[in-house]
Amino acid sequence: MWLFLIFLAVPLIEIGLFIQVGGAIGLLPTLVIVILTALLGTALVRQQGIAVLNDLRRSLDTFDDPARPLVHGALILFAGALLLTPGFFTDAVGLSLLVPPVRDMAYDLVRRRIAVQRYRAEATASARRRPDDPTVIDGEFEDLGDLPPRTPPNRRP
Repeated sequence: MWLFLIFLAVPLIEIGLFIQVGGAIGLLPTLVIVILTALLGTALVRQQGIAVLNDLRRSLDTFDDPARPLVHGALILFAGALLLTPGFFTDAVGLSLLVPPVRDMAYDLVRRRIAVQRYRAEATASARRRPDDPTVIDGEFEDLGDLPPRTPPNRRP
């Protein structure tokens, strides 16, 4: 029921805002504002998306809980969709989701409603080292057990 109300209310709000703003400043400035917010929003989403991906990579490298960067990434993706949708209300909501404290408030709301049963990350001693550590040699081995020693092939004189 809530989803139906949202899909009904948002277009009505957008139509009302287009009529009000278009009547106050004219058609051409209204269209320019809508296009500029889409372009500005795209640039901001790209910039903040890269930052959140770096946060996610850092949390996975240090075996921290990746929930916060994942929620921030999802909210930035949603903000991008709202900013590309023509309208003043969706632009306002999309721009507000690009503000990190607003995303933190949304993360806190989501975290209160979702119960995580268990989060556990383990690493071997070599994986706990920094990835750029020159003493780490990545490789695989197979235990062959007790095999007889290899003899060199016969050499012809």
